[in-house]
Amino acid sequence: MLNIKIICIGKVREKSLKELINEYEKRISKYAKIEIIEIDDEKIPQNASVAIEEQIKTIESKKILDRLTKYSSSNIILLDLKGKQYTSEEFANKIENIQTYSSSTIIFVIGGSLGMSKDLLEYSTDKICFSKMTFPHQLIRVFLLEQIFRAFKIINNETYHK
Repeated sequence: MLNIKIICIGKVREKSLKELINEYEKRISKYAKIEIIEIDDEKIPQNASVAIEEQIKTIESKKILDRLTKYSSSNIILLDLKGKQYTSEEFANKIENIQTYSSSTIIFVIGGSLGMSKDLLEYSTDKICFSKMTFPHQLIRVFLLEQIFRAFKIINNETYHK
């Protein structure tokens, strides 16, 4: 069974988002083992300078990199605004190909609200983008889970109604 890990900065605090996340985790568990790894975010001071924001981005990215070192044989996909955009069918094909030919573990990485450091962005050449629009990173977690679930429905030729 495929292992999917989602490493993300910050915790989801809104009850409605938590419920959606839990629902999608339950749905995905029929197809794959799924784990969400939340890493504490750094507090961003009001009116933070660019230098302070870069420092925070570096600290958060280092926390992610520290986690990724134990998954070196896994397929790591960063969610990044400069990543490739996929249709749902293309995304399903990507997951199926990884599962079939590459690795038994896929790790998706969602950075903090300030983004990811250059070191983290260079750690993986595989980057995806859900939209050129900016969304709260907690909401992107829901989008990612929904697309993972949709991908498994496509892979298994099952109808999807939501």
